[in-house]
Amino acid sequence: MHATVSSVKRSETVTVMDVEKLLAELKELEQEAAAAMKQSADSGELEEARVKYLGKKSRVSEIMTGLGALSKEDKPRIGQRGNEVKKAIEAAYEQRKGELDRAEIDARLQSERIDVTLPGKGVEIGHIHPLTQIMREICEVFSSLGYTIQDGPEVETEYYNFDALNTPSDHPARDEQDTFYTDAGPAILLRSQTSTAQIRVMEKSKPPLKIVSPGRVYRNEEVNARKYPIFHQVEGLLIDKNVTFGQLKGTLNEFIRLLFGKPLRTRFRPDFFPFTEPSAEADAECPFCSGTGCRTCGGKGWIELLGCGMVDPNVLRACNIDPEEWNGFAFGIGIDRLAMLKYDISDIRHFWTNDLRFLKQF
Repeated sequence: MHATVSSVKRSETVTVMDVEKLLAELKELEQEAAAAMKQSADSGELEEARVKYLGKKSRVSEIMTGLGALSKEDKPRIGQRGNEVKKAIEAAYEQRKGELDRAEIDARLQSERIDVTLPGKGVEIGHIHPLTQIMREICEVFSSLGYTIQDGPEVETEYYNFDALNTPSDHPARDEQDTFYTDAGPAILLRSQTSTAQIRVMEKSKPPLKIVSPGRVYRNEEVNARKYPIFHQVEGLLIDKNVTFGQLKGTLNEFIRLLFGKPLRTRFRPDFFPFTEPSAEADAECPFCSGTGCRTCGGKGWIELLGCGMVDPNVLRACNIDPEEWNGFAFGIGIDRLAMLKYDISDIRHFWTNDLRFLKQF
């Protein structure tokens, strides 16, 4: 049986034999604790051993608590030896804990091993959509010709989309079968042309003006290989004094040369647009067959590129510009169709399917 120091009354004297028994017991506890720590198979067993030999209810703690019952001569001996045993047990605990931690880390490294020599998961780098590419190319061409880029809202009013562009109230384009009207009101719609931005610029700025307005437009079109309800336009406007149709032809010829990288023959066919007079459709010699006829141009040798004409005086008056002093020309280019021609794309719907097999070609 262990000699219990704490059970001895302070008034009693602990014998020399009792002190020797305590010293022997401390030595035995030191050996037992070291062995228990070393034999712990995991952190759980190690914690149990720590509580048993170093906890508040451990035998070592009991001995150290009962030092007050010892004589002045024996108290330092037992106290010093008790602290030594306690430190030795703590050292054994820390040593075994370190061994178990390293073993756990090694086990995890083995079970969670990653072969760094295997190729990683590649992240594909995106690129600009073909419609955005050609829109930027067109804007760069006109910027080099001295035009500024102007943007406008896609949700417009009837005034800017039709009235200010000299489109009469009975024009078919104003019908709901051709134009997307919104729930915000009978006069609020999705713009069917980017010419609306030109009107806004003419209202706020005085001539001379030289602008192009790119953007997305909406028309209630039947979906097929050549038409889609959403498409893109770049519309240009030049207002100055004594502007001629010859200047319009020269501007468009230079634009075609810069865009396709070579001069192409052009022809202008009479047409009608409410906001220009006279008006024309501009065709260019097919760049793929040099006018001999191919699948892209339908065997005609010519490709319809854009509509154009001299700005109607009524449009200028609507923007408080005197048509007796100023005149100009305007043109509208369908970006989607131009992209189809330049990249030899047979179906306009490919632009909207998000098919990577298609998009990766550009």
